[in-house]
Amino acid sequence: MTQKPILAIIYDFDKTLCSDDMQNFSFIPALNMTPKEFWGRTGEFSKKTNMERILSYMYMMIECAKEKNIKLTREYLESLAKDIRFYEGVTTWFKRINEYAEEAGVMVEHYVVSSGTKEIIDGSIIANQFTKIYGCEFLYDENGEACWPRIAINYTAKTQYLFRISKGVLDETEDTKVNQRVEKRIPISNIVYIGDGITDVPCMTLVKEKGGRSIAIYPKGKKNLVLPLLQEERVNYICKADYRKDSRIEQIMKLIVDSIAITSKLLAEEDSI
Repeated sequence: MTQKPILAIIYDFDKTLCSDDMQNFSFIPALNMTPKEFWGRTGEFSKKTNMERILSYMYMMIECAKEKNIKLTREYLESLAKDIRFYEGVTTWFKRINEYAEEAGVMVEHYVVSSGTKEIIDGSIIANQFTKIYGCEFLYDENGEACWPRIAINYTAKTQYLFRISKGVLDETEDTKVNQRVEKRIPISNIVYIGDGITDVPCMTLVKEKGGRSIAIYPKGKKNLVLPLLQEERVNYICKADYRKDSRIEQIMKLIVDSIAITSKLLAEEDSI
């Protein structure tokens, strides 16, 4: 039996699948702060300490929670996902794409690679749609409270996860196989990366240069936010943040599925000669 080709769709999360930074929906309001206040304080701390910005926001989440007597447990963080507002069509997107790909003879795997908080993503209503979720994750003390970053993923660190997914080395602690020259489980030409802006550029560029496809998402009426990425040839497509049936991004994704199916059939014909 001929093995089905695999299409990996890799998503950023904040402002790609949902409409804002995930902390803005529930976590920051629980601190009695505005997003401007929290992110402003994070920026000031980063500048003062010369700390990398992802580590800074994780540190500030711990510190601000302590100040407000909030126990920053894994369960609490997962509970914050209930208020996330996803873009239209996101909750039904995965089923529609999976079913279309199945009919075309292509297997789809969905992944998240985010600089956001993994525990919040884990608590979301779409978490079970992903083969693997990569995000910033906390280490917890003996009381179950966040005390230190376990994993921090900034915009350049995101690229390592493309290679993990491509090689099928999904365990974050496995550093040997991911650096070995091995046959790729999913060629990068069969990867689609979907993000929303400048922090996704390294992944978008890498995927595009290796023959995959990159898509930049923008909120309604704000095409100018991502148009430079298209003009500078860092992405293949730009799409409004609309995942509903027959939307532009769905149409593009179906064409990508079709192209992978056709390429697989042509290669099979070559091998049969």
